[in-house]
Amino acid sequence: MKSIISFVIRYIPRKYLQLVSHFFLRVLAIFYQGNTVTCNVCDHSFRKFLPYGRKARENALCPNCLALERHRLMWLFLQKETGFFSQPLRVLHIAPELCFIDRMKALPNLDYITGDIESPLATVKMDVHQIPFEANSFDVVFCNHVLEHVDDDIQACREINRVLKPGGWGIIQSPVYDLEKTLEDKSITNPAERERLFGQRDHVRKYGKDYAARLSQSGLRVEENNFVKTLDKDLVQKHALPENEVIFFCSKGSC
Repeated sequence: MKSIISFVIRYIPRKYLQLVSHFFLRVLAIFYQGNTVTCNVCDHSFRKFLPYGRKARENALCPNCLALERHRLMWLFLQKETGFFSQPLRVLHIAPELCFIDRMKALPNLDYITGDIESPLATVKMDVHQIPFEANSFDVVFCNHVLEHVDDDIQACREINRVLKPGGWGIIQSPVYDLEKTLEDKSITNPAERERLFGQRDHVRKYGKDYAARLSQSGLRVEENNFVKTLDKDLVQKHALPENEVIFFCSKGSC
């Protein structure tokens, strides 16, 4: 199973996986029935979650809604630390994750808009370098696992900052590694070399510990929130949350 999933996510483009993968995984869910772990996004329980990743992580992917560890952590953070589920909010979700779309769309307090340059799941076709909305348009912006793919991550964050309303906030997650400084070399265009240096063929940089400081160059205020460290260990195990994932919580700063 690990090798199959690793092969599929490495060589099949994301836009196609988004359209069909959930149908196949829900069939697999039959073989994972149990009560050891519970996905807090869709409230389904299993004996364990599916492995996921190029170097497949055990107990990672919910076969019902496709939430990964980081999605389950973000959902819990939104529930416990924000007014996302109760306050009237206009939300822009860049590169929306399948596990969130229908659930966020169904929340009566949200004006929920999805955008992406190629995803078939998004309602607005857009380039994150030039977001097609007026300044001060959104209360909340989500942009997860996008910036490692884009040509100019600082410009993308400037755009997020621009479209956030005063007092607006967001969550911007990316893979962050144990490097002192982000590794980036725009002269590297060979996919195999990008995979070797940055972790994937479609990654153009590998973020280090300077992630928050780097994004803050855009004018956004970026805070490192160790929310998972405040949670009971039994809860972390029950939802198979990532024990070392930092949530990068952003708020509108100077433009």
